[in-house]
Amino acid sequence: MNYILYDGSVRNALLPFTYTKPVADLRIGILTIRQKWEKHLCFTTTTLTEEYLEEKYPMVEMAKNVMINASFLPTNALVEIIRELKDNQAVYKNNEVIAFFTAENQEEVNFDEYEQIDFKDEVLQITNTWDLFSLNDAAIRLDFDLITDGRASQPIPEGVNYLNKEDIFIEEGAEVLFSTLNASTGPIYIGKDALIMEGSAIRGPFSLGNESVVKMGATIYGATTIGPNCTVGGEIKNSILMAYSNKGHEGYLGNSVIGEWCNLGAGTNNSNLKNNYAEVRLWSYETERFAKTGLQFCGLMMGDHSKCAVSTIFNTGTVVGVSSNIYGSNFPRNFIPSFSWGGAAGFSEYQTSKAIGTASLVFQRKGLEFDAQQQRILQHIFEETSKYRNFK
Repeated sequence: MNYILYDGSVRNALLPFTYTKPVADLRIGILTIRQKWEKHLCFTTTTLTEEYLEEKYPMVEMAKNVMINASFLPTNALVEIIRELKDNQAVYKNNEVIAFFTAENQEEVNFDEYEQIDFKDEVLQITNTWDLFSLNDAAIRLDFDLITDGRASQPIPEGVNYLNKEDIFIEEGAEVLFSTLNASTGPIYIGKDALIMEGSAIRGPFSLGNESVVKMGATIYGATTIGPNCTVGGEIKNSILMAYSNKGHEGYLGNSVIGEWCNLGAGTNNSNLKNNYAEVRLWSYETERFAKTGLQFCGLMMGDHSKCAVSTIFNTGTVVGVSSNIYGSNFPRNFIPSFSWGGAAGFSEYQTSKAIGTASLVFQRKGLEFDAQQQRILQHIFEETSKYRNFK
């Protein structure tokens, strides 16, 4: 069977993270959504996404296909039903399609003609950006069970203080040096060749991706995910760094999501609670206004390639787009459009030639190339988001 992950109706609600990638490639828990589905299905997947992303994320269609809504996270029970889908069958949850069968010669999909299979069990769905950190506790637990089932952890090194050893898993090549791992509140996963330096205190649920580093004396509360090739320090709580991003110094990051290739300067802090304890509103790309989140705690949402200078402070519920640079004293605005350059004193437009130059240098540091394909994606995002950059 051929499995195709599609963005579904929530793609715009997950901006700015889905400007640069399909919904399937967002990280929540230990794995990306795509990695979860592929591990459950034991098949590779392709993607149906925005046209400008298709070159990097192509769709492969075969004679028989199952289309899967990537906003849903897989479970054993759900995957079992999806594996058995036949012609003109679709799986639903609360009147929303999770997956459906389609053939290559099928001219159109008319769900009125499909047999509706209602999925009765609980399933996690990512419908808003804040769901990424709000549901991260449950997602880490599901991924931990999926990844570690039937496997043995590397031994916990001498000199490491720990609680609930059964829920600590250390992959080959990882180092943990004279730190505290408390898995009594949730599992702790440490990826291949990762490093936790001396004096760090980590409370689960927690995931540290392959080749990532936790610097000396860091304090990390669950539910937190540090993706692969990241470096973190200071204090972090209930946050996600997707991959190749750094928060390497002192400062607080809470109830936040940081995309890929981001950097938070030394002493950067974010607020995650309003002084009046009121519900946090967050910028919505769907409605182009601030929307209710239903949350009392909500911090910073930062799109890929964005960066901030030393001692930057972000107010409660701040959204930063793709490839922006923030600096200066005082709180900048709560919505910073993509390709913005500045801070509380004002912004100017960050030209793509300079943004591409910076991205190329950052990639080179990791032995990678920011190729023409990725440059075209960045150029498209620059043009698509120009309407938000009405700086005065």
